[in-house]
Amino acid sequence: MQSQIQIGVIGPEVLFEKIRECLQMFPNFQPIFRLSNQILDAPAFTRELADQVDVLLYSGWSPYSLSKPDIPSHIPAHYIPLKGTGLYKALYKIKQTQPRVIGLSIDTMPSAEVNRALRELNEDFNVCFYEETFHLERIEEMISFHQNSFICGKTNGAITGVKMVADELTRLNIPNQWAVPTIDDIIVTLERTLLSTKKRRNRESQIVFGMIQIDAYHEIVNQMTSEHLIQRQNLRLYRMILDYVEQLEGHLTPLSGNEYMFITTRGVFERITQGYKWIPLINEAKKQLKMKLSMGVGFGLSANEAGTHARIALMQAKDFGGESCFIVKEDRSVFGPVEVSAPIAYPLYITDETLLKKAEEAGMSAVYQQKLISLVKRKKDSQFTAHELAETLGITARSAHRIILKWLDAELISIIGMEKMSTRGRPRQVYRLNDSNLLKL
Repeated sequence: MQSQIQIGVIGPEVLFEKIRECLQMFPNFQPIFRLSNQILDAPAFTRELADQVDVLLYSGWSPYSLSKPDIPSHIPAHYIPLKGTGLYKALYKIKQTQPRVIGLSIDTMPSAEVNRALRELNEDFNVCFYEETFHLERIEEMISFHQNSFICGKTNGAITGVKMVADELTRLNIPNQWAVPTIDDIIVTLERTLLSTKKRRNRESQIVFGMIQIDAYHEIVNQMTSEHLIQRQNLRLYRMILDYVEQLEGHLTPLSGNEYMFITTRGVFERITQGYKWIPLINEAKKQLKMKLSMGVGFGLSANEAGTHARIALMQAKDFGGESCFIVKEDRSVFGPVEVSAPIAYPLYITDETLLKKAEEAGMSAVYQQKLISLVKRKKDSQFTAHELAETLGITARSAHRIILKWLDAELISIIGMEKMSTRGRPRQVYRLNDSNLLKL
């Protein structure tokens, strides 16, 4: 088929099933696998696939860095990074064999990410990091690093991102775990890979409008003691936004004291935001200036359409409670909030008669109903309590109970049991979205 994208996948045999499963979620990809447990085969596979594929995907940094000199400049190439989820899995497995971990030696993983994961797990054991980047000639050095840390008693286990290192540590009877990407890591990388292919480059020049607004601007102004302080704060914010728009290779226009507009292209926006997953401006403004920003981004087939969608997206961000970014695409579907681990997606307009009838029975608009259900569906099991619904939506418990009563009457949800309380208090009812409705949303 003309829409098919040939993707060459290079990695070890052990990851074949996991990557194949993830690729089934991307019907545009037609994979060609080259699998080997020997990392030295990666460059030869790269040369073999160079004339057959539109894009290359490597199982990790190691085979990618080894193959980099052989990757043609016209073919996009990506690797699956070792992220926090892969680390959590490796830690879990190593603690199964070493219940009392006194220390770990770790390579090929960023120390900041490792330390963050350990804090979240409330682990405070000693960690030794191999600071050098991976090179094939450093394999022996990496093995010696883990071995020396183990022999001197600093550690009683190791986590490595390189299978050759893991195999040798196993031979030396050093407890270890080969950290491999998780399904989440693979899916995120495939999303970015899809964005880079030639088949999507016709969309890269599409105009993107962005609207940025300061939340509760007048309250901030009223708290300042002089016009001089107000102007200084506005100048600092302008410089921060200007720096961000410069990263987007865009053009910035101040619209008023509390609103800004920027224009860029879709290709740049998708690359800088890593596929709509990373917009640091909101957090930076809060951290450095104590200011909360809302952002709306609009895609369109014309400048007028993109600008209109940006304004609608900004309204969605404000309705969400502010301090967030939403995107309205050219088909008027809404994506957001960006920078949340599981963003929701819902249309701006509902035409399905069944959904409209369900919404009428629930006493609310179909779009609002679908937005609320999308928020609840962030929980993988789609089970929730009234307390959790209130926290998720940022509303009071009484408002959450009103929504739940409407959903129960409309048969959108069912009561499935009572939550066991670890402390004193009345047990809470647990609800679940009905399967028939999940299929429609």
